[in-house]
Amino acid sequence: MDDNLMEKVMEEVMKKMGDTKEVKKEAPKSSYNPGITEFVGTAIGDTIGLVIANVDHNLHGFMKIDPKYKSIGIIGARTGAGPHIMAADEAVKATNTEIISIELPRDTKGGAGHGCLILFGAEDVSDARRAVEVSLKELDRTFGDVYGNNAGHIELQYTARASYACNKAWGAPVGKAFGLIVGAPAAIGVVIADAAVKSANVDIVTYASPSTTSYTNEAILFISGDSGAVRQAVVAARDLGIRLLEALGQEPAPSSTTPYI
Repeated sequence: MDDNLMEKVMEEVMKKMGDTKEVKKEAPKSSYNPGITEFVGTAIGDTIGLVIANVDHNLHGFMKIDPKYKSIGIIGARTGAGPHIMAADEAVKATNTEIISIELPRDTKGGAGHGCLILFGAEDVSDARRAVEVSLKELDRTFGDVYGNNAGHIELQYTARASYACNKAWGAPVGKAFGLIVGAPAAIGVVIADAAVKSANVDIVTYASPSTTSYTNEAILFISGDSGAVRQAVVAARDLGIRLLEALGQEPAPSSTTPYI
């Protein structure tokens, strides 16, 4: 075999080895299982789902959990909060669980936003685990109307029937249509909130700005009312918000997954 042919063969071998390494590097996080009973899975937004079958008695008291709930499901994320709460809302509809707490820590990995910590309470560990599984599965959908670029992000959420997670986190009326509108930086949030309420006859549940959002650079509007009106308001905010974000960033602001609203 002459030198030129040998070089070509070696180049092909090295190229294949490089391709294999690249595939391993980009393997999804969900493919890794540490092999411990507490682990349920991972999902978009640097999200981890966990479960504790029987919380330590002393810790249980300090966490102020209702004594009837021995098992807890846990959703924690570095990026996002709205998608996780909406996913948890679907989980409590589908399981025999209750939302114990929802916390929104500031987390700079999400750019202008924050992360989240959601706890489900259950009398049976299978219910807690199922709630976490449902939440993780729902995240691919609820991240669909989160749009972002290097300048910031906008986030829209909608449900025709709010349940206990939305109520716990945002005071949403249970059983009524509910929408969430987030703009970051907050200047964009203020404008799209105004556009939303001008576009449809909706009820404002509450409004939040940096001083009431763990000092994150976001303005947030929470709305309720007729399902068609709430959806119309959210869509109006989305359309304007994407245009403003793209103007600010001078680049596209694509969906994180696939839009669902």
